[in-house]
Amino acid sequence: MRIVQIVAGSGGTFYCENCLRDSLLAKSLRKKGHDAVLVPLYLPMYADDPATESNSPVFFGGINTYLQQKVPVFRKTPRWLDRLFDSRWLLKMAAKQAGTVSAGGMGDMTLSMIRGEAGNQAKELERLVAWLRDGERPDVIHITNVMLIGAARRLKEELGVPIVCVLQDEDTWLDALDGEYGERCWNAIRKRVADVDMFVSVSNDYAQSMQKRLGVSSDKIRTVYVGLDLAEFPRATLTLDPPVIGYLSKMTPSLGLGDLVDAFISLKKREELSGLKFKAIGGMVGPDKKFVQTLISRLAAEGMEGDAEFIAGLEKDARARFLESLSVMSVPMHSGGAFGTFMVEAWASGVPVVQPGIGAFPELVELSGGGLIYDAGAKLALEEALATILTDQNTAQQLGRAGRTAAETHFSIGAMTDNMLAVYSAVLG
Repeated sequence: MRIVQIVAGSGGTFYCENCLRDSLLAKSLRKKGHDAVLVPLYLPMYADDPATESNSPVFFGGINTYLQQKVPVFRKTPRWLDRLFDSRWLLKMAAKQAGTVSAGGMGDMTLSMIRGEAGNQAKELERLVAWLRDGERPDVIHITNVMLIGAARRLKEELGVPIVCVLQDEDTWLDALDGEYGERCWNAIRKRVADVDMFVSVSNDYAQSMQKRLGVSSDKIRTVYVGLDLAEFPRATLTLDPPVIGYLSKMTPSLGLGDLVDAFISLKKREELSGLKFKAIGGMVGPDKKFVQTLISRLAAEGMEGDAEFIAGLEKDARARFLESLSVMSVPMHSGGAFGTFMVEAWASGVPVVQPGIGAFPELVELSGGGLIYDAGAKLALEEALATILTDQNTAQQLGRAGRTAAETHFSIGAMTDNMLAVYSAVLG
């Protein structure tokens, strides 16, 4: 089977759950003998394994997409000129700023992309359609998130193949758009859901939420949990000597890194946790770097800067070493996530997690038994949940073992691949 995965490239500057999911799936599909083609949009693909990186050109190059939105003349420029802005070195420079882009001020471009052939980037869409029609014609097309649904109609018209669309955290971006753009984008998406043969959510919680927001029937959404190659994760010892709190995600305020540092400072002042350490990894760009500096200053004021580490690298090997050294991990984000690949990475290493009771986190922790859920609205709830694990080695090891078993049972790359293949087979009839 030839599967074309149309993915949104992040440029590799920060921990991107969607990118990891897409690259791992492509790698596993190829191992099973399928022809999986990764087609990046906006920026080059970020992959843990260079073998999964795509030889495909980048479509809807980030610079051209922006220029075509803001300057009408660029919607009609010849390809030779567009190619200059799609050059690898320019996109590499743009990638360094990728993590600084926020939804505010991007409403018009988001809506334009959702409008597809009627949007300002229509010539980019036609280039993608022609490339697939003339060279990489697939059996099924896999779209990485619903904000790329604008491409589905033209792809189906020209190629006549089924389209599968994965759902993961689009609401975070769409709900943050300025003014009326959020609802306008949701309405534009609803008008195009018929162009997709099957939606695939990464959790049951997000499937239920998106079923309502997209206005589709339950039989048009399936849940496929994200899976990892568990062999790549060494097991943590969980000796609590010393106890270590970890954070794995983009180092930004909205994901709760500041809250976790505050909890660390408070816990370390307890006599029984005076040896406590803190580690964070996941990448930082632009304003994130200044934010991390404020955290370091806060730690220094408490005389704790030597007990905290903010790790710059986010490659697979660096993450594995980081996870192996932890006693517990938490990403206490302020709004619920559709999944939590960072949780599965922790479980793959036998590390328990502590997460707020929002989004898909309660579903995943209940399924795994690999951590604790706390009331996000209760003062000191995060701190107390962390203390429960950090002060009891038996509890830490029991939760860690349960998480590893769940990773093997529910969150392996094999399980994800088999479940996705079942979806592809279903839409192919």
